[in-house]
Amino acid sequence: MAYQYDDNNIFARILRGEIPNDTVAENDYALAFRDIAPKAPTHVLVIPKGKYVSFDDFAANASEAEIMGFMRLSAQVAKAEGVSLEGGNGFRAITNAGSDGVQEVPHFHLHIMGGRNMGPMLATGG
Repeated sequence: MAYQYDDNNIFARILRGEIPNDTVAENDYALAFRDIAPKAPTHVLVIPKGKYVSFDDFAANASEAEIMGFMRLSAQVAKAEGVSLEGGNGFRAITNAGSDGVQEVPHFHLHIMGGRNMGPMLATGG
């Protein structure tokens, strides 16, 4: 399946300022904001400002500056939220892609989750 970006997805609308968010951090290439339905004490989403559908789309097609800006903002968020290994006990970084990955919004996003033990990676094996 080709990458088909939906300009009306919720994250595109957040980036355009049509939907409010609880911004945690931002740079020229990415925006970080609190998840509206957090699954952990710390649950922040980091999204690129470019139109990328999934992690593999972003990794293959984003510019080096976009990738670096996204990654640096992600690290900044983990540290500022107190979950990085520099002052915290760690975190989980998750991205979902496509239907098998149970991706809910067709805009690449990284979940940074922590503040407690996150438990096993998957509820069931296989």
